[in-house]
Amino acid sequence: MPPQTKPSIVFAHGLWADGSCFSKVIPTLQADGYEVIAAQNSLDSLKGDVDAVTRALGRVSSPAILVGHSYGGTVITAAGNDDRVVGLVYIAALAPDDDETSQSQLAKYPTTDVFEHIEIVGGRIWLKPDGIDSFAGDLSEPEKKVVWAVQGVPVVDLFTQKIKGAAWKTKPSWYVVANDDHTVPPELQRFVAKRMGATTVEVDSSHVPMLSNPSLVIDVIRKAATTVQASPSAPQKPARRPDF
Repeated sequence: MPPQTKPSIVFAHGLWADGSCFSKVIPTLQADGYEVIAAQNSLDSLKGDVDAVTRALGRVSSPAILVGHSYGGTVITAAGNDDRVVGLVYIAALAPDDDETSQSQLAKYPTTDVFEHIEIVGGRIWLKPDGIDSFAGDLSEPEKKVVWAVQGVPVVDLFTQKIKGAAWKTKPSWYVVANDDHTVPPELQRFVAKRMGATTVEVDSSHVPMLSNPSLVIDVIRKAATTVQASPSAPQKPARRPDF
């Protein structure tokens, strides 16, 4: 990468969210001069969501950093194998290995509060209104209502789907751990961050730190961008399978 080239930034959202969940971080990054785009994941299939991120990569300049929140971490773990990707940022996110799925990762930890507030209707898993505090409990009441209203709703088997190829094994990674998360267990977040060798920042936040602590998330993305920008070529990590 030429030393003065800013990487583009491509966001991938997770369940019960859409691209607007990054609305507090996108304007600042754009003002910094980054090309930014947020993929709109259908949550119909993991492959479809990986394809959505890959299409978004084609709409911005290369190279690029992928930023995944929640299930979006599973998406960028697969999509990040694209040669145009030079770094990965995970926000309270899943990050499965080749032999794991989103569900198998979650199953290793106690079930979080949010799953007491879901409803399956029409083959989709909906977050009920009383579940928003378990998802975004540190937002204002008006903000919580908006987050609930724009929720993306996954098919019931989305978390059991798998795509091989864990990009965090070969691409540099950053991770934001949400200490007060009641959706993805903080212990899981710390485990995957350590396993991938990520540069890690912890914050006392609900599952949506990009909305409750946008300045911190912006800072992490900036540091990722400046790190890869300073590299004469896309930095790589040696392929490895970390010890459990």
